[in-house]
Parts: sequence; C-alpha cells; structure tokens
Amino acid sequence: MDFSAIDARLLSHPGATKAFHEKWGWMVWWVGGRQFACELTAKPDAKPPYAGRHLLSLKCDPDRILELRAEHPDAVLPGYYSDGRTWVSVDLDAGLPEDLVLDLCDLSYELVFAKLPRRIREEIGS
Repeated sequence: MDFSAIDARLLSHPGATKAFHEKWGWMVWWVGGRQFACELTAKPDAKPPYAGRHLLSLKCDPDRILELRAEHPDAVLPGYYSDGRTWVSVDLDAGLPEDLVLDLCDLSYELVFAKLPRRIREEIGS
C-alpha cells in the first residue's frame, strides 16, 4: 500500500498536523491537540499478533471494529498500545483495500474532531 496516499489523506483534514514522537518512535497525527492516527512498525519482539508488523492505528466506532475484525481477522487488530474497544491497528502490508484504509482515516479524524471542545472546533473551522 502506498503510504504517501495515507499520509496525504490524514493531513488533508482541517487542523491536522503530524509529528514524530521520539520516545515511542512513531509518527503521530493530531487535531486540536488530540491524536487521531499513528504509524509504526512494531518491534520483532512485541507481543503477538503485533510483532514486526507495519501498523496504522486509528480511532474507530466500536461496532465498525467488530465488523472489520470479522471481515479481516489477520489484518485488523485491536489498537496497539491503545484501547482496543475504540481503536484499531491495521497491518499496512496485509493487502487491505486502499479505499477501506482511507475511509478509516477519515472516520478516525471525524470521531476525534467531534469530541473536541466547541471552541477548538470553531477555531479549526471544519
């Protein structure tokens, strides 16, 4: 999967920024001071099923998570180092349809943006 398309989609949203998180070694996308996506490669000695995988973690609707995990059990995992009830980690090397991943990027942004204080949402102007 072409990660530049994912990066461009994540940054296309109003107020979206990204920064490398030195301590974690991950790239993180933010809106209004809150994380809505992160990209990482899990260390080879990470616990299964994450070990060595190139992951994109995204906020997601709990019902949609259940659907995704049933449809793509080897490619959609509980959120890596996050609440698996509201976050998913998708294996970027598992052959998921690019449109699906891009739609999940949009959903993640929308879910996080909707929970921002009204003042911040108005400042961002989405």
